Amino acid sequence: MAAQSTLRGRAAQALGIRAGELAPAACGFAFFFFLFCGYFMLRPIRETMGIQAGVDQLQWLFTATFVAMLAVVPLFGWLSARVPRATLVTWVYAVFALTMAGFAVLLHLRPGSVWAARTFYVWLSVFNLFVVSIAWSLMADVFRMDSAKRLFALIAAGASAGGLSGPLLGGLLAGALGPAGLLLLSALLLTATLPLKRWLLRWRAANREDTAPDDMARPIEGAVLAGISRIFQSPYLMGISLLVILLATLSTFLYMEQARLVAHAFPDTAQRIRVFSTLDFAVQALSLLSQVFITGRVAARLGLRFLLTAVPLAVAAGFLVLAAYPVFGVLAAAMVLRRVGEYALIKPGREMLFTAVPPEDKYKTKNVIDTVVYRAGDAASGWVKAGVDMLGYGAALIALLGAACALGAAAVGYGLGKRADARKPVDY
Repeated sequence: MAAQSTLRGRAAQALGIRAGELAPAACGFAFFFFLFCGYFMLRPIRETMGIQAGVDQLQWLFTATFVAMLAVVPLFGWLSARVPRATLVTWVYAVFALTMAGFAVLLHLRPGSVWAARTFYVWLSVFNLFVVSIAWSLMADVFRMDSAKRLFALIAAGASAGGLSGPLLGGLLAGALGPAGLLLLSALLLTATLPLKRWLLRWRAANREDTAPDDMARPIEGAVLAGISRIFQSPYLMGISLLVILLATLSTFLYMEQARLVAHAFPDTAQRIRVFSTLDFAVQALSLLSQVFITGRVAARLGLRFLLTAVPLAVAAGFLVLAAYPVFGVLAAAMVLRRVGEYALIKPGREMLFTAVPPEDKYKTKNVIDTVVYRAGDAASGWVKAGVDMLGYGAALIALLGAACALGAAAVGYGLGKRADARKPVDY
């Protein structure tokens, strides 16, 4: 027993956390591993289908995803006001697992359909943001800010580990199972998170003295669309929304330019899948190393202001290089830099911001920001990118616009991080 205690203590010390936090960190890690392993098995299929539907149609797919988000959010608000917080994740994930099974049937029956490809692209984009947002809402509900600074990077490392395993597993099983079989396997991985959710809630009840024992047994109060209205009542939440829009713009500019260059450089579908899988693998490997050994220590010592500022500044520099050298190699490096920085630093830091808000904002408002606000930024920036391409200015102007947005994101992130580090109350 003493040897096990000593081993746990050494493991916790190596990870920069406390001995009592090792079990919940491992549970959160496993939760995100299952979630992202299932998603990243399907991501190369989505990217391939996006190109199959036409690179010049991507802005329409972004807009369709935004509209789908607008339809889903009121349904989530309605559900969250009627089921206990403790079972909200279960209901949402069960619905998505059943929908995933339905898409398995559709892709099996209509494998070459362009409209099936477009529908799947939109659905997987909604699925990704929605289930991840709800997962982080749960983590923000389970952990306080002080422990979140130590643990959220490790928990996010589960996402990176899943992102590494998903493409490998998908590549090994794609020939035997096909897209439909991979969808069913992803549904099983999604449901595997639910026992972990129950363990985390039991740990919360035993370790959170600042909450009522039965608070998770009640639905979330507030109107169906309260998540939207509350954004405009709080400068803090509006700041988070602006940061999300700016970051989404950076992502969309790079994503659409990546799709254009990949379609031009790699005409074969199999080659494109390998390129997307290679980029995903590199991103997840680098993110995992940073999340396990660097991010938590940086957050504890330098605070959220560093997590939310350093990456946008680096991405701004990357965009300036891309403006001078608009080739696939530079674009790929900038894409990897942005995604690694987002997964390793920005994402854990942004999720820490929600540990300081009430439950209604942890679930409803956060969900609106992570889905509708994010996809609104996607859709708007997609049309900006399409407009610039029509004017014939190429990648250079987009890169300069991206650099300006990155500098704006750095300024907003610094302000939010400074407030969170000072533990100032959220303004309403």
